[in-house]
Amino acid sequence: MSVLIATAHGSRDPRSARTVHAVVDRIRLRRPDVDVRVAFLDLTEPHVDRVIDDVALAGADSAVVVPLLLGSAFHARVDLPTMLDEARQRNPGLSLVQADVLGEDQRLVDAVRSRVFDAGVDVGDPDVGVLFAAVGSSDGAANERTRAIARDVLTGTRWREAVTCFATVPNPGPAEALQLLHSAGARKMVLAPWFLAPGLLTDRVSAVVDASGFEVVRADVIGAHSSVAEVVSHRYDCALTQTARSVLR
Repeated sequence: MSVLIATAHGSRDPRSARTVHAVVDRIRLRRPDVDVRVAFLDLTEPHVDRVIDDVALAGADSAVVVPLLLGSAFHARVDLPTMLDEARQRNPGLSLVQADVLGEDQRLVDAVRSRVFDAGVDVGDPDVGVLFAAVGSSDGAANERTRAIARDVLTGTRWREAVTCFATVPNPGPAEALQLLHSAGARKMVLAPWFLAPGLLTDRVSAVVDASGFEVVRADVIGAHSSVAEVVSHRYDCALTQTARSVLR
């Protein structure tokens, strides 16, 4: 059986690990043909190094590591590839492939919009302003890609405006983004997290929102939405296809 190692960032907050495990359970339901493992890059066990070594010890000859990351920045481009290179040296008989991150997939944007609906926000309300909250990155290009996603959340609605804010970098922070929404004419604010799981960073955003003076509806994180399992399954299949093509060449 093929192995899919779903790899999340990790957090000291136990809510994060619980959510990631729920996501992986959803993936297992979608792909009963695949041995699906859960792993983390940092702060949470099991670490991806240990999971890879366990897979190799169990006799697998190949595995696809699917990063449960919404952005393609340091962790996806440097951190994880370095870990996989080291794992290949430890386990020369195991073929390891890194799939693409979840990224700005339209299915995940639709999942965010679905979470906003779940929070009781009317699709046809023109007074709604969406505070699209993301992690933020030291990579300016990655932040620009995230800013562009906010507009897609409005698709199919009559909501007035959407503004991206970041938990770890300014330009804008949550308070400034709420002011921008208010200036654009929004009178009903909703916080829409571009986060897979809750944790310290979502709490940081919420604390700023609480102190802003605005009344803000809270949508849930993306979590174990069916779209996540669908995207992970697609990333896994694409990685296998690309690997097979490279072997044929």
